[in-house]
Amino acid sequence: QVQFVESGGGLVQPGGSLRLSCAASRSIFSIYTIGWYRQAPGKQRELVATITRGESTVYGDAKGRFAISRDNAKNTVYLQMNSLKPEDTAVYYCRDVSQLPPYWGQGTQVTVSS
Repeated sequence: QVQFVESGGGLVQPGGSLRLSCAASRSIFSIYTIGWYRQAPGKQRELVATITRGESTVYGDAKGRFAISRDNAKNTVYLQMNSLKPEDTAVYYCRDVSQLPPYWGQGTQVTVSS
């Protein structure tokens, strides 16, 4: 079972950018789909973006602002977040989408506030 460690979060002003990293405990080459999720206070966890071996998808309000990428050589997945809004404030997690039971790491806190 692969485990991920998220990092790169922090406090940023509205309109700012952050790049989150998600480092895997083993090679991610064989993992077909990896996803970034987020959970805001009082809300359910939601899917933000996914990446397969050849295709990436960003969902909902993050479209046009966020981008997901993967570096198989470094066993790391990234989430580039631009034009951040206060409603992007959440704990961000990544995981192997198909892994059951799902493994959730500690996540990384992103706070967008002036």
